[in-house]
Amino acid sequence: MATARTDSSLRGTRRGDAAKGDARRLVRRFTVAGLLLGIGFGGFADGIVLHQILQWHHLLTSTGDHPATTVAGLETNTLWDGLFHAFTWLAALSGLFLLWSAMREGFRASAWRLIGLILAGWGSFNLIEGIVDHHILTIHHVKAGENQLAFDLGFLALGAVLVGGGVLLARRGGPAGEGPAQVS
Repeated sequence: MATARTDSSLRGTRRGDAAKGDARRLVRRFTVAGLLLGIGFGGFADGIVLHQILQWHHLLTSTGDHPATTVAGLETNTLWDGLFHAFTWLAALSGLFLLWSAMREGFRASAWRLIGLILAGWGSFNLIEGIVDHHILTIHHVKAGENQLAFDLGFLALGAVLVGGGVLLARRGGPAGEGPAQVS
């Protein structure tokens, strides 16, 4: 009899462990979804506002080989801008799929948590893209010219504020889990 009771309690523990593992997997999926959405939206904002509307730079304008003032340079930059937008679109699409997948399995979290994760993803995009493209590879700057370092550092500062604010907002949203989604 004691053996049967032990086997039964072990099965319950295994189920409990499995449920905890599933919950952690869904939290991880939701978190990655929010961050990927932020990376995608951050890339869209960069490409649309800085590349297209303000026309401050294109992806390769600071290399010296592809100036935006020549047709050939503009063609090359437009191609690389398009590849950049394809990457950000894939990041956003992946995030949307992961979000749908987590919610389809019953995962719920507050809107604040999702918005915070999106902002943190956007800030992460700014920090990584700013450090790599502006400072390490120097393939472009936010706005080349006399104050380019100030613009590049401002871009990094915005990224840090978005990450910090996004993390605080995500934490304000409380713990994620199952149950009805909350707005506040």
